[in-house]
Amino acid sequence: MASRLKEKYTNEVPKLEKVVINMGIGEARDNPKTLESAVKELELIVGQRPIITRAKKSIANFKLREGMKIGTKVTLRGQKMYDFLDKFMNIALPRVRDFRGVSDTSFDGRGNYAIGIKEQLIFPEIEYDKVESIRGLDIVIVTTAKTDEEARVFLEKMGMPFKK
Repeated sequence: MASRLKEKYTNEVPKLEKVVINMGIGEARDNPKTLESAVKELELIVGQRPIITRAKKSIANFKLREGMKIGTKVTLRGQKMYDFLDKFMNIALPRVRDFRGVSDTSFDGRGNYAIGIKEQLIFPEIEYDKVESIRGLDIVIVTTAKTDEEARVFLEKMGMPFKK
């Protein structure tokens, strides 16, 4: 598999474009303080000020109105992106309970990889005693690879610990 990919690329090697980290906070509509603490925690983790995301449309079943603050996200590029990925792959992921590697089926068909983390406590910047509630976050790694196979080989070479 890897040998076929080596033949395809002469000068065109996949690169990282950006890393998007999203934290959806459902209880933010009832308690705005939870959104503030989520923003602070995400800022601690990535070292960059996140933006607050708002609902695009109203959904009555979720008691959601258009424009309500419902989460926070940050887009990393350049050196901050590489620093975050290094910390994520080498420090945070090994701290996950019963960690045996990340799934290699979470590609989107266009060479981008998404992973969901159940708790923000795996990052060393987060102090367990100061956490109000455990929140999950989604991490999307956007690459210039054209296929999932290329992206998987690329991320593997970067050090992403896929399941064997």
